[in-house]
Amino acid sequence: MKKLIVATSNVGKLKEMQEYLEEFDLQLGLKPSELEIEETGMSFMENAILKASQVSKILNEWSIADDSGLMVDELNGQPGIFSARYGKTDFDRINRLLGELEGKNNRQAKFVCAVAISNSRGQIIIKTEGICEGEILTERRGESGFGYDPIFFVPEIKQTFAQMSPELKRKISHRGKAFASLTPLLKSLLIR
Repeated sequence: MKKLIVATSNVGKLKEMQEYLEEFDLQLGLKPSELEIEETGMSFMENAILKASQVSKILNEWSIADDSGLMVDELNGQPGIFSARYGKTDFDRINRLLGELEGKNNRQAKFVCAVAISNSRGQIIIKTEGICEGEILTERRGESGFGYDPIFFVPEIKQTFAQMSPELKRKISHRGKAFASLTPLLKSLLIR
């Protein structure tokens, strides 16, 4: 495996994956934009597996996929797998979430990221998950990041994702933790 297709058409996600996998001698590429994979899974891991295996089968290439989102305790894990569809824009999604939590004391939440790598036949070879615990603030803080970053506060760091440097966020985030556990598995796979 020298080439790895990232199961997304999002150039930003490709760049992010390249950063996480920079120590490996891999050529990462985007899936064709016309190739749409419907996310019908009931969990982040099911969706990551679905995307990686389907892209691999169709393109006959190794593939990597991730799926991630925000789970809020008070909302029984919502928005969960629907995090990106909780509103039309980041602003709408944050406003909807803040509205649903208005007057609520339990603001515990976690970001979850599932990552799956499939071989060229669509068999899942590696799967990992990363979780970052935090809480939802009542107002936005910080200018960096995207999505729910301005309202997701990490108590140990005493900052929201939007207040953190990109390096710190990459290290402690759900995605950073998922890729940290993926790295040794990928190393052993590439050594074989």
